[in-house]
Amino acid sequence: MDLGPLRQRDFALLFFAGLISLTGNWVLGIALPVAVLGLTGSPAAVATVVAASLLGTIAASTVAGVYVDRWDRRRVVVVANVLQVFALLPLLLVDDAERVWIVVAVAFTSQALAQFFQPAENALLPRLVDADRLPAANALNTLNNNLARLVGPALGGVIAVSSGLAGAALVDAATFAIAAALCGLIRGTHRAVVEPGTEPERHLVRELAEGLRAVGRNRIVRAIFVIIAVSSVGEGMMGTLFAVYVTKALHAGGRELGWLMSAQAVGGIIGSLAATRVTARFRPVPLIATCWTFFGVVDVVIFNYPRWDGAFWPVLALFVVVGLPVGIHLGAIWTLFQIETPDRLRGRAFSAIWMGASIASVIGAGIAGALGDRVDVITLLTVQGVGCVVAGLTFRWLAGPGPASLVRAEPAAVPTQAAV
Repeated sequence: MDLGPLRQRDFALLFFAGLISLTGNWVLGIALPVAVLGLTGSPAAVATVVAASLLGTIAASTVAGVYVDRWDRRRVVVVANVLQVFALLPLLLVDDAERVWIVVAVAFTSQALAQFFQPAENALLPRLVDADRLPAANALNTLNNNLARLVGPALGGVIAVSSGLAGAALVDAATFAIAAALCGLIRGTHRAVVEPGTEPERHLVRELAEGLRAVGRNRIVRAIFVIIAVSSVGEGMMGTLFAVYVTKALHAGGRELGWLMSAQAVGGIIGSLAATRVTARFRPVPLIATCWTFFGVVDVVIFNYPRWDGAFWPVLALFVVVGLPVGIHLGAIWTLFQIETPDRLRGRAFSAIWMGASIASVIGAGIAGALGDRVDVITLLTVQGVGCVVAGLTFRWLAGPGPASLVRAEPAAVPTQAAV
């Protein structure tokens, strides 16, 4: 793996800020549903918290990209992390079922704030590395996500048992505070670059429309929107049915569920480590399409395995395998997005893609909820796997040949010096 971007100070600050805060998110993500279920005894209460998170995502992503493209992206990531600290503190008051409404409010607010951070980070990253290091930087970001996914759930389970929701909330808040401090050390200002002779819009509706047009007009960005939306329907189904699959199809429990999550993270880490070398050898569009298709095929094998045998270890091994293409293609797809989208529109275009993904996830969860009692879980999750195969093939068709490589033609912008 190319670790060169980590030698560039400002990217390293963003990288470690993300690793720390993502780990904290996984800690709380594991502890929170356990605490809500323990306080209420109601799966419906947990579902309400999940729904609030999705609503926060959809509501904020509608406009967040506009302001990310207006404001200094560095300030956005700093302020978003600081506000997350204060947004999580009300969880310290939750000690009985009557106060679970606080969890719902926090879930909505925290996810809404994340919709400002994510497009700002995606738009900021290309400004912090040399042009030829951009694919490696995005591969490192993917590694970040998988490392957090490997460490965070295990830590979250321990904290949930020892310190409960309050302890997990304090850990997550502390990670956001550290991330804010690290991002605050990034040098310079990083406003969107406006092309010479053009005046930036300052009208919310017109700016939103311009961002949507940026997605619709560019063949590759449009294909990225479609592949993520289609696969997100499957992710919504997976999020709803995965625990059912583990308990009913595999006849396992919470311990094994955790093992499977960690196994996929291990595969993702291996894929991320190989990503820079792989993406340098193949054209990005066929590579992404192949990874997505392979992921779907392995998913179909995983979910149908209980029809053939009852041993658990082959499923565990397959989860490592299914993580490999994820580790490779995620960095590639976001690099492709960054080089195909003008800097001044990156926040809005990213938010449009993420909003589409969130709506698609709600649709997937709704499908799973509506059919879960009438169709067996193996069949439903097989549909999810086939959907990923279809998404990969569709992306190849929609995107066309694409660029020969993931190296940008334009140099990274040089920031001007300023303090927060």
